[in-house]
Amino acid sequence: MLREHYSPYARQMPGMVIIPVKSFALGKQRLSGVLAPEARAQLGRALANHVAETVVAAGRSPLIVTADHDVASWAGDSGYLLLSDPGEGLSSAARAAVSWVAARSEPWLVVHSDLPWLAVEDMAALTGPLDEGGPVIAPSADGGTSAIGSRGDFAFHFGPSSFHRHLGELDNPSIVARPGLLLDIDAPGDLRAASSSERGAWLDGALQSHS
Repeated sequence: MLREHYSPYARQMPGMVIIPVKSFALGKQRLSGVLAPEARAQLGRALANHVAETVVAAGRSPLIVTADHDVASWAGDSGYLLLSDPGEGLSSAARAAVSWVAARSEPWLVVHSDLPWLAVEDMAALTGPLDEGGPVIAPSADGGTSAIGSRGDFAFHFGPSSFHRHLGELDNPSIVARPGLLLDIDAPGDLRAASSSERGAWLDGALQSHS
């Protein structure tokens, strides 16, 4: 169920920024060798909060897509739009949100929830081409897709090497390759790389209570 009435951010500017978010408690399993379950949950929440706050700072309206109660509570308490995830994976979650946004004849942008270096400037690089009417896509360092935007319905193919699959589905897209969009946190090496940069220094504070 969409909880639009909770969002003070809706319609700040044209276009919703869709942020699919998995369970905080069950996410980031590949970090289990370096982080305890509580710390992984804290990291997932901190990353999602960072991405959503960056979206708001860029003048956009976050639309959180989730099937998890804790994530839904966080989104509602934060004042973000909330849409139920069908629970069939990331591509299905993105399709559900895009169908809702497309029905409003608005452009959409899907951004991953685990981008520790995401900044307002990165959002501007994505939304600029989108506001001009063209599709946009950003690769992640591992060949995935960290952000993608267009208008109307879209067939998503998230997963390994999804960037090239998505690229083939878009008509002359703008390709945005920036540090803030290249790195997402899946494995221990990603976490080390993210926290070693000035842009990711905030991660140490986010995990301090669980160190």
